[in-house]
Amino acid sequence: MPIDTPSATQLSQVISQVTAPSFLLGAVAAFVSVLIGRMNRTVDRLEVLNAISDDDTSRVPLKASVPHLKRRAVLWNRAIVSSTISAIVTSLLVIVAFIAAFFQWRHEYGVAVLFFVALSFFTLSLVDLAREARISLHDIGHYKP
Repeated sequence: MPIDTPSATQLSQVISQVTAPSFLLGAVAAFVSVLIGRMNRTVDRLEVLNAISDDDTSRVPLKASVPHLKRRAVLWNRAIVSSTISAIVTSLLVIVAFIAAFFQWRHEYGVAVLFFVALSFFTLSLVDLAREARISLHDIGHYKP
């Protein structure tokens, strides 16, 4: 039984349907880049603080911020993982849409579920970002000039 390939009209329709997920994928990629940069800054600060010798009495009090920085790094990591899962699910959504068009299967419900899952993981990532921002503002009050 030969496979009846989709027409140009059907492919055009699938392309128009995956436009929104494609924009989401671009936004998530940019967001992950920002998250990785912020996490790298936090990890760099942790490394500098951990390198302070216990004999350096003038700088040892700086180590008090290590637990806060570790907590922030955990939130950054969770946000990155959630965003990456969102990007993977979004990519699967686009792939499923094209495969379904190729085999002329109905794909609307499956794509809708995948889009919902992708947005849910992206939302989790944003929640972790908001939590980290709140912690970082809280930490400012701990540092006295």
